[in-house]
Amino acid sequence: MGYKTVKQRSEASFTEKKSEFIGYIAPVTTEEQAVGFINEIRAMHRKATHNCYAYVLRENNTLRHSDDGEPGGTAGMPILEVLTKSGVTDVVCVVTRYFGGILLGTGGLVHAYSKGASLALEQAGILTMELADYISIKADYTFYGIISGILPQFEAITENTEYTDCVEIFAHVKCEHTKKLTEAIIDKCSGKAEITELSRAFREF
Repeated sequence: MGYKTVKQRSEASFTEKKSEFIGYIAPVTTEEQAVGFINEIRAMHRKATHNCYAYVLRENNTLRHSDDGEPGGTAGMPILEVLTKSGVTDVVCVVTRYFGGILLGTGGLVHAYSKGASLALEQAGILTMELADYISIKADYTFYGIISGILPQFEAITENTEYTDCVEIFAHVKCEHTKKLTEAIIDKCSGKAEITELSRAFREF
């Protein structure tokens, strides 16, 4: 089962009725990393009126948010909703506000904090992480072309190829495709290919 997260750390800003809003977003995998990112943004913007945040983690299905002094439900929750509606996880978002002297009202705050999170998310981009096997395929050189032709059919990503007394291809393949890929290679190479599953981890496809 795959999951979606953000591609990279990003930021985006805009002004709403003289208040400046700056959205920051980053991929994280632990609560410690999320809190570290929040503290980093707070340190950058000590003079800001508010540094509101939300984060979503696969670890313990964690969801956290904070209004940081804004009226209850007008900042942290809208940021969290932007993240959850987009389906991303392992992500932290902070929206910093410098108050411009004009009150936005409850609806205006919800809109502004949602916009700050949405712009940062859009800037960061979303990627899909899939559980994949990292495999080694050893075979005689005569089968190299056949194997190279089979790999793309199963969305396998070749990482490296070593040329010694035989050819050894290292590739990532989604777990759901590993069995069929293995069967196809064994079949086309008349059983003369050696396939080893080296490790299993989430990676981008």
